[in-house]
Order: sequence, then structure tokens, then C-alpha cells
Amino acid sequence: MRIAVLVSGGGTNLQALIDNEAGDFPPEEKYEIALVIADRKDIYAIERAEKHKLPCELVLSPSGIPRSETRRIISDRILELARRYDIDALVLAGFLTILNGDIISEYSGRIINLHPALLPRYGGKGMWGHHVHEAVLAADETESGCTVHLVDAGCDTGPVLLQKKVPVFPGDTAQTLAERISHEEHSAIVEGTRLLAKRLRK
Repeated sequence: MRIAVLVSGGGTNLQALIDNEAGDFPPEEKYEIALVIADRKDIYAIERAEKHKLPCELVLSPSGIPRSETRRIISDRILELARRYDIDALVLAGFLTILNGDIISEYSGRIINLHPALLPRYGGKGMWGHHVHEAVLAADETESGCTVHLVDAGCDTGPVLLQKKVPVFPGDTAQTLAERISHEEHSAIVEGTRLLAKRLRK
């Protein structure tokens, strides 16, 4: 399964995918990182891609355009790149642009997203990064975690493939909780990608 990994930040989950690409798991769960797509300049994820000699493309927001139109422009550009690179599936690994338009239907069942909470709670617009963890702490939750789900036309609303849970400790901050969850994210993104590969080979 040829995948494009979509990134917006440091790329630690991209690194997890890179590190496990040649992993010892069944052939039907194998994946190949054929492309990295970033929606921001000067992020460390791009350096990771370059270090491992992975093709990397930028899809930047045009200036002076409403966000809804920007999302469509970026989504259409990603679809063009996916077609050009013969991509089988898209893996959103900390990608902050919400996809919409034709890419959702053309790649239906073939896009997964990693979200830093236990969906369906703490998902949707505005729920990303520290905003998620702050909301979890404000609600006095006793556990949190991360979710890998299929992407549909909504925001964090697609079917859940897997979840990893962590405890929330007294005295936690958004940062300490994020760090605890990040360890689970690295295994979750790999496991979710392998699961998608297996689903697509059925």
C-alpha cells in the first residue's frame, strides 16, 4: 500500500511510520511511504522526510482567501498529488487542515487521521493540540488517549479503527498529558496504517 503522510509540525508520528516501514509484520499489512505532504513551511517534519530521501510536497494556504475556500484549494491540490504519485491511501499524522471536496469521496475508506483524544469526545473544529488536552483537564477526566479513525466529510466524525488510552493524573498539565499520549500515538499511527492496509487488501 503506497501512502502519503500529511504533516503540519515536528513529524514524530511520521518518524514512527518511517521507523516501522520495514517492520516484521504480515505482507498484507505492509505499507510504503511514497510521499510526504506538508501544509506549512519550515517544520521539522520536512527535514525528517528529506533526511530519509522521501518525496515531499508543500500545499500552502493562499493569502487573502476565506478559510473554507482555502481548505478546498489545499484538498484539491492534495488530490492532484495523490493521483500523480499513485497513492493508495492518505495518513493524516498531525495534519491541521480539514480536508473537504472530491478527495473525501475519491479516497473514501482510504484516509485515516490520528486525533489526540478518545473520540467522539473532544473532537471537531478547534479541538487540536493543547486545546484538546486543556478541555480534557477542565472536565476532570480520569483518562484520555488517542484515536485513529477513517476520515469522512465531517471533522473527527469518521468510524473509529482503534484507540489507545492513558490515565490522567492529578496535577497534569496540557503538556504532561500531551507527552504521555504522544508515546501511544506513535504506536497507534503505525497500527492504524497496518490495519488500513489489511482492510484494503480484502
